[in-house]
Amino acid sequence: MTSPTESDPVVRQVIRSRLIAITDQMRLALQSVSGSPTVTEASDFFTGVYLPDGSFVTMGHQVTFEAPPVGSLIRHLLAKGTKLKDGDRIIGNDPFIGALHQNDVQMCAPLMVDGELLGWAGVMAHETDIGGMDFASWSPKATEVWQEGLRIPAVKLVDGGELREDVLEMILAASRLPAQVGLDIRAFIATLNVAAERMAELSHRYGKDTVLSVMHAMVDDAESLMRARLRELPDGVVRTRDFLEHDGKKDILFVIDCVLSKRGDSLRFDFSGSSPQANGFINSSRAGLAGGVAGAVIPTLGFGIPWNEGILRPVEISAPDGLICTAVPPAPVGSATVEAVWTVSNVVSAALNRLLFASPKYAHRAQAVSSGTMATFNLSGRDRHDKVFGLHLMDPLAGGFGAFADHDGQNAAGPINAPCPSIADVETNEQKNPLFYHYRRLATDTGGPGRRRGGVSAEIGLTVSVPKAEALVMTHGAEVPNSIGIGGGLPGGLVAQRFTPRGGAETDLGPKPGSFPITPADLFEVTWQGGGGLGDPLDRSPQDVLDDVRYGLVSEFEALETYGVVLAEDGRRVDEAATSAARRGIRAARLGVDPGTLPEPAPVSDEPVEGAVRLADRLIAVRDDASGRWHVRTLDGTVLSVGSTRWREGAHRFRPALPAASGATLHPDLTVTGWADPATGTLLAIDVHRHDQEPFHDIDLEPMWRRP
Repeated sequence: MTSPTESDPVVRQVIRSRLIAITDQMRLALQSVSGSPTVTEASDFFTGVYLPDGSFVTMGHQVTFEAPPVGSLIRHLLAKGTKLKDGDRIIGNDPFIGALHQNDVQMCAPLMVDGELLGWAGVMAHETDIGGMDFASWSPKATEVWQEGLRIPAVKLVDGGELREDVLEMILAASRLPAQVGLDIRAFIATLNVAAERMAELSHRYGKDTVLSVMHAMVDDAESLMRARLRELPDGVVRTRDFLEHDGKKDILFVIDCVLSKRGDSLRFDFSGSSPQANGFINSSRAGLAGGVAGAVIPTLGFGIPWNEGILRPVEISAPDGLICTAVPPAPVGSATVEAVWTVSNVVSAALNRLLFASPKYAHRAQAVSSGTMATFNLSGRDRHDKVFGLHLMDPLAGGFGAFADHDGQNAAGPINAPCPSIADVETNEQKNPLFYHYRRLATDTGGPGRRRGGVSAEIGLTVSVPKAEALVMTHGAEVPNSIGIGGGLPGGLVAQRFTPRGGAETDLGPKPGSFPITPADLFEVTWQGGGGLGDPLDRSPQDVLDDVRYGLVSEFEALETYGVVLAEDGRRVDEAATSAARRGIRAARLGVDPGTLPEPAPVSDEPVEGAVRLADRLIAVRDDASGRWHVRTLDGTVLSVGSTRWREGAHRFRPALPAASGATLHPDLTVTGWADPATGTLLAIDVHRHDQEPFHDIDLEPMWRRP
């Protein structure tokens, strides 16, 4: 029989809210005890509450990558049949069990109430160093996982409430920063203790069965809402790809290939076309693949839905073992989070947003790819007190956000996988580490051009305030425009890393400089990727371009060359006649025709097109009532395809010149293809692809789809 308390909707809502509050109290406990700027300033961590089977019920708004991996650790314990009791705290960091890479130390605790398992609490955070052949446990030289630091499978660190000092000492002995790691581990224990106490209090007040029932209902409700949302999106297949330009050692181009199949209320992501696992540290394990998918699905489709396992239940992931995103031992995975995992999120985000664009209800939410990489900067050495210091700089989170269909991307807003990104103040970084910033500022021309501009990234110039230190620098995206645009929008700017020694010339470091010494006389500079743009840059309001120039977000050169906007001599107003002529000239150049022969294109509107759906700003798909099949035309009426949404068959193909910030040094195996309306020269899409492969059709809508 259901108790009155269990069936009371007010009580059930109170419990829901309390569970979310407990997750936030876990966050507060972690940040209060931890001494690591990665946790306290940059929020590179995860806290959450789980069902007995390892499904997450609540999560914070820090790093969406990290919810599934802690669940993997829990499921590993359950599969092993580990005997658990109240007060146990289990620690792990093995990427082939549940972590993203060894630096992501995770802990979980069984939540026991009256001797029975109510659920689990989980916590996970990036540790600056966990051992290995190079500082920060990031080693471009690594060829196998054993070279990358200590791997902890799943070990009881606290047994029935008693800390196992010997296990803790063993873990800390592997790290070059034992004090920092030790404090964080104690912060993990405090975080789990808070969760255990609060969950016990909640259960004793409302009843364990009632609390567990609400936890299950939260996940079930999220699943129902997610499936209902998916039914509002069109059925079809979307293909996206992204690239990594090296494996830490060799300049080999690796591909993350995603084929998204959407049917009814389910999604299937197939990564089978991705490259085989690499010899270097850019791989991710299967846990990382799951994290990368979740990192894009949750924030892209989870708006207005409680963030828990229910959002992921309609999602299937398919990929054989041995790929760059499903690496198996002994593959190195030390930089997985910012290489393969991050790139998985890029392709998933790109695929989902193409579906959103094709949905009349959600087209306004369509977004280009945000901040397609995180360029890592690790620093180590001895401080002014001759003590070993170590830093994993989180400033690279300040990449640009992708443009939306109805507004520009936010500047320095970070990646899609970190919904509430934050970085330390310059003063905080300088106080806690021997750093000196020459500047930290927004970087002009890094936002992907488009009708809606991608957010610009930040950039920094820094040096050290000790006689000598060792920097370890690595990235992708210096030769690959990972922040891809959508619907004719151009990619965000590439990563640029530069080094200037005392009295020497500036050197372009490229994507993989690795380790090098740095002194107070040297200057390291880096500019990160901006967000992708949306729509043809020639459709952007000239007044908006003028404002961008005034605010230093776009240079006058790019305003003219990419946006076709001519400013008056005083730079305070737009020369409308000259702008109209410049834009006509750019459109004519795309087609290779005389500008005088081109008609003026129709203006772009954000309003839905009656009886049709938009595949992009200027691409309209109309379904034939008799055959049920799709035809695609441009906004200006040019028919591009009949019987399918493969509109590239009728578009004009040309070789675009990307802006200097976006395409200065493409990887030699890559090329860029542009697609334009053959009648007006308006830009429909930009494809980045291998030069020995043809661009592929990115979206095939199925004929059975009907608008709601």
